[in-house]
Amino acid sequence: MTTPVAASWVVLDIEGTLTPTSQVHEVLYDYARPRLGPWIDAHPRDPEVADAVSEVRREAGLPSDAGTERVVAVLHEWMDADRKATPLKTLQGLIWQRGYADGELTTALFPDVPGALRRYRRRGAGLAIFSSGSAAAQIASFSHTTDGDLRGLFTHHFDTANAGPKRVAGSYRAMTETLGTEPGRVLFASDVPAELDAAAEAGWRTVGLARPGEPFGEADFGRHRAVASFDDVDVEVPA
Repeated sequence: MTTPVAASWVVLDIEGTLTPTSQVHEVLYDYARPRLGPWIDAHPRDPEVADAVSEVRREAGLPSDAGTERVVAVLHEWMDADRKATPLKTLQGLIWQRGYADGELTTALFPDVPGALRRYRRRGAGLAIFSSGSAAAQIASFSHTTDGDLRGLFTHHFDTANAGPKRVAGSYRAMTETLGTEPGRVLFASDVPAELDAAAEAGWRTVGLARPGEPFGEADFGRHRAVASFDDVDVEVPA
């Protein structure tokens, strides 16, 4: 029998935890890659796009007037390296938002995920996301999933821009303040041991998703409890 974890909040990673890694590295990346250049050229006066492009030039050491072709070449290099660069995530997020809105994208969730999310909410736990993908992209991704529109289940969406790096304890401390609770009342679920280490350092409870066939399916989760699915994770909200 599964022993419930005492938590008022459940914060969840996405890639490898809620969705297969292929959802991001194949479906979403392949969708965004050919659209980056046209999107930049089509939105020259959009402050969000302009700021992201300027940040790409700065981080890559490009001239301030470097054209779209050179900027996109850098973005493609970052995608190939799976670099969690904020300007890349911003641009991808804008493109994915349009893709979901147009019905061209659907988020494939692991089969155990929808039921678990609803179960935690019925128990009275709040749900939040912490992903390297932009908050806007996160919201869009849950608007059109294999189990319908799940946006209403989540209260907060954290990313590397509004919370900080995923492997730094300070990011989890910042999110604790936003959630308005004590660290020990937050459960973080991720497939990446280093992220769980950072969350634990901040005082959070943790659980590792060791999903068969995923990049971290055979990882050493050390002191963190590891499970193969959310069917093995229950939550009990403290009084």
